[in-house]
Amino acid sequence: MKSKLCILFGLCLATTAAAQEYHIELWDNAAAPTSNELTEPERERRPGQVAFSQSAEMWIYRADPEKATGQAIVFCPGGGYQYLSMGNGHTTCKWLAENGITAAVLKYRIPNHHPEVPLDDVDKALKTVRAMAGELGIDPRKVGVGGGSSGGHLAAMAGTLLEEKPAFMVLFYPVVSSTPGIKDHETYENLVGVERIPQLADRYSPEKQADETACPAILFHSDDDDDTPAMNSVVLYNRLRELGIPASLHIYPSGGHGWGMGKRFRYHEHFKAATIDWLKSIAN
Repeated sequence: MKSKLCILFGLCLATTAAAQEYHIELWDNAAAPTSNELTEPERERRPGQVAFSQSAEMWIYRADPEKATGQAIVFCPGGGYQYLSMGNGHTTCKWLAENGITAAVLKYRIPNHHPEVPLDDVDKALKTVRAMAGELGIDPRKVGVGGGSSGGHLAAMAGTLLEEKPAFMVLFYPVVSSTPGIKDHETYENLVGVERIPQLADRYSPEKQADETACPAILFHSDDDDDTPAMNSVVLYNRLRELGIPASLHIYPSGGHGWGMGKRFRYHEHFKAATIDWLKSIAN
């Protein structure tokens, strides 16, 4: 395994204390235990968006040492399991690092109807960050996971399905449920394939698989999200509460889907403050 300072999308990134970047190449289809069987070359769908991802990599931003909580988060970008919104992932992770949370944006492999593939990637990423705890100045017991939209689904799968769970989940407008009426059909189709939805969708529906080993979560959604209904966050929140697992839910009256770190989102400052406050509340 190697770590190095790198350049992404042609932009030289600052190496200040709050933005020291490590590039970790995890594996590709040939080296991983699973393959998405894609053969078309990876490419940028548009600036900051990667399509046909066939290798897992991550870029790690170290926390500002003056604010460091000892926590770290592996962040999974969204994109409906069709592409990866890496640009938003990097922006989110830089912001987390500036606020004391070491953050790694994960470029995971597109499932291409192989749901075990991205799950293997996030598991590998979590284990790698824990193994680098000394180098990164973090507590290996405080490594969580986060993501938005389909990346939120992947993060929620990690928090409910993995044998070695992350410490916490931070989920922005996540795809969660396979329940008719609130299911994000396109995301589940890309994850397991149209013909396999009746057999496999529930297996990868986090609120249906969560048990007492699931990790705490904070969830954010907009009530007017027409792509992924807010009930996705509600059902996972309710399930965690039934299990006695700490959870916090924030549903904003407007904002739609995919607001990420965009400042045009009316509740931008509120969701940022709520995220940092919640992470600090579970830091000890």
